[in-house]
Order: sequence, then C-alpha cells, then structure tokens
Amino acid sequence: MDQAAYRTAVTDYIRVQAKPPDKFSHQPRLYHLATQLAEGRPFDDDVLYAAAWLHDLGVFIGHRPEDLAALAKWDHVGYAVKEAPALLKQFGFPNDKIPAVLETIRTHLPSTKPTSFEGVLLRDADILEQFGAVAILRTVSKIGRDTRFVRFSDALRVLRHNADQLPAQLQLASAQRMAEPRIKILKAFLEAAETEANGMEL
Repeated sequence: MDQAAYRTAVTDYIRVQAKPPDKFSHQPRLYHLATQLAEGRPFDDDVLYAAAWLHDLGVFIGHRPEDLAALAKWDHVGYAVKEAPALLKQFGFPNDKIPAVLETIRTHLPSTKPTSFEGVLLRDADILEQFGAVAILRTVSKIGRDTRFVRFSDALRVLRHNADQLPAQLQLASAQRMAEPRIKILKAFLEAAETEANGMEL
C-alpha cells in the first residue's frame, strides 16, 4: 500500500465533498487530536486516519437528505459505514483494515462504546471538539442554515448541554486533561452570553 497516495486521495475527496466548506477543517483537526491523545501508546494509524476523515461523510450536503422529515431521522453514521468500504478500496486502502475502520466510525459518538483503542481515540477526540473556542465557532455557524439552529438560544442550549454532560463521557486521562481549558473557555462564553442577554431571549 502506498500510504501517501491513499491519504492524498481521501483528503482530496473530503475537501470536495465537505459542504458547507467550513466542515472540512474538522477532519484534519480531529485526526491530530486523536493521535495526541494516544500519548505514545501503539495504535493503527491507517485505521485512525481513515476513520477520522470519513466518519462525518453523512452530514455533508449532497450526502444527507434534503427533505426535512427524512433529515430528522437520518443516520449519518450508518451512511458513512455503508459508503466507506467502496471509497477506501477506490483510494487504495488495504482491504484487511477496512472492517476496523468501519467499527471505529460506528462507535465514535458519545452514546456508543468503542471496541478498539482507535475507536476510543476517535470518540474522545470528537468529544473534545465540542468544547472550547472552535466548538463555539462550529456551533454558532449553524444558526440559520441548520434546521436545529434557528435562534442563538438554540446554539447556547447545545453548547450548555455539551459543557454539562460530555466531560464525564471522556474515557482517556489524556482527553480529560486536554478538556479542562476548553471547558473553561466554553463555560466563560456561556456565562458572558447569559449576562449580556440580561434575561431576554437571544
């Protein structure tokens, strides 16, 4: 396998498919975070890379349903798991590692339990992406273009839930340490927004 060739292929593919375009930056950031969390422990870098880059395929415009009723029921993880094998073969990824990639994608949500170290790395990294300044940017950018985010208060509600509920779901000590300053930033933002709103609806 030419590792550089498949990585270039998957990066180029996601760069085109990531719509809106700001969704592209999540993939390289997520992979970098996940590798940092390993702190020297061995993992399959091919599996982690492929899973990090393909895990959100089902949230991109052009891949997810346009019908609002269908979108409300949409299983974006199931879609990514279904589409990934053919894409990985097309990119020249080793066939014997594809099942591990699919399992890592399948278990990357906070509500799931990873069955591999690569899965834990990806899941914890994805949770970390819900804290801090970048998480605020990612969330507020959805206002007005995502049916779940009509008002500022919708974004604040999601951010508040993330700050309150997600820290306890981190599995790795490295992720818990990395989360601390990000959570402080997120909570400070939420407190400032509440103070400035002064009891009025945002």
